[in-house]
Amino acid sequence: MSVTHYDWLDHHAERVPEKEVWVDLHSNRHFTYAEANDRALRLAFHFQENCGIGKGDRVGVLAMNSTDMLEIQAACAKIGAIFLPLNWRLTVSELDFIIRDAGPKILIYDTQFASEISELKEKTGVQHTLETSGGGGNTPYEAAIQAANPTPRLATVTHDDVWTIMYTSGTTGLPKGAMNTYGMAFYNAVNLGIPTYFTPNAKTLTILPLFHTGGLNCYSSVALYFGGTTLVMRAFDPGECLRLINDEEIGLTHFFGVPANYLFMSQHPVFATTDFSRLACSGVGGAPTPVPLLETYKARGLALQQGYGMTETSPTVTVQDAEMAFSRPGSAGKLALNAEARIVDENGVDVPRGKTGELWVKGPNITPGYWNRPEANAETITDGWLHTGDACRVDEDGHYFVVDRWKDMYISGGENVYPAEIESILFKMPEIADLAIIGVPDARWDEVGCAVIVVAPGKQLTADDVILFCQDKLARYKIPKHVVFMDELPRNATGKVLKRVLKDEIGDLERVN
Repeated sequence: MSVTHYDWLDHHAERVPEKEVWVDLHSNRHFTYAEANDRALRLAFHFQENCGIGKGDRVGVLAMNSTDMLEIQAACAKIGAIFLPLNWRLTVSELDFIIRDAGPKILIYDTQFASEISELKEKTGVQHTLETSGGGGNTPYEAAIQAANPTPRLATVTHDDVWTIMYTSGTTGLPKGAMNTYGMAFYNAVNLGIPTYFTPNAKTLTILPLFHTGGLNCYSSVALYFGGTTLVMRAFDPGECLRLINDEEIGLTHFFGVPANYLFMSQHPVFATTDFSRLACSGVGGAPTPVPLLETYKARGLALQQGYGMTETSPTVTVQDAEMAFSRPGSAGKLALNAEARIVDENGVDVPRGKTGELWVKGPNITPGYWNRPEANAETITDGWLHTGDACRVDEDGHYFVVDRWKDMYISGGENVYPAEIESILFKMPEIADLAIIGVPDARWDEVGCAVIVVAPGKQLTADDVILFCQDKLARYKIPKHVVFMDELPRNATGKVLKRVLKDEIGDLERVN
């Protein structure tokens, strides 16, 4: 029996209509629950009456972060349409594939992407487009809302219905659309909200892209479920983040970022004078966090609460509370309330506690599958267990340690090497501003490590310095054989280092060194 999905925005609009739900920092627009609900209803009416959009139809959005993104998703929920946020960093060719695959009836887009949308409309034949600026004003998007009635034909949806499709980055092939249901959103709000101390008084800052689960669900959707307030930043700015956290009048209580966000904030001049005491929770995820970075924030009295999740898991699977963050640095916490997990070997057999294997997860927070990808579903899901592709171990107390991406692991002389372990060691060097470890081919050892390093401003560093630093801290097979210096590491929109791009850029290391 399916559980009915209840409209979170409408619920809070009825109970606390004058409370602020969304703040758009770029345009300085503030919306109460009543105002946001009215706009979502009108937008849903426009979708139905002017675009013929009904239950199950996709609504594509190519836009920078703004509260428009959140109200579009809310409008989709009113009529059972499916929200399709698109990665604006992709090329037209990449977006063309996704649009053809998902088949949206409408593309809503930021003005700055007008030329791309014009080309995509011609290529894909999408029926409708709607332009916005992400900042109100006299745009077709705002005109459509103002002209519409707040009386769409509301759809009945259940926890099993798909609310959002998020396409994966496609690092191992063509992008796949992970279907996220209403039930997944609900269970994520419960799984994440409890250990991160969410209440109706929560006020969170969203800095990650809203086309990514980290932006949409950590913690924007959680704040909506609890009746809190979300401030939306158009693009990450470390200095502005610190200013907002420090502002007593704003009173932020929750913040979430990936390790790169915290790294760049810690390197900002105002970091040392920022008051973090009002934050009830400062979450971090998306990649293993180097312990030295955790210690940097611990010295300022802030516990970075690590967690683990994926687009396919809504995303929360494991999470720390504040006490765990201080007592178990480096762990991803314990299992969330509504989640199951296994650690298995290459044959899918459970391994003993303490041994590293691939993490498999199961539960009501897990995707039902990928859009139009039965073959991917068969490869990735076994009897309801999702293969995460992440190397993980769990200790005797039930704390999960995500060692690295399974595919980022390399084998040197028959030994498994996990880059995140080496990165955590090297981040202790004050001369290093940023770095990544990748495995590269080697005639003798099959693969060896390469440290790709960005030197901190005003510092000097040589390859010999790096190798020497590792000598008494790492086994010989883990010590990088190559060191390459770069001005900047290539990262995706959520701050993850693009290691495949690094390998292509570095090329022939025997020639470089």
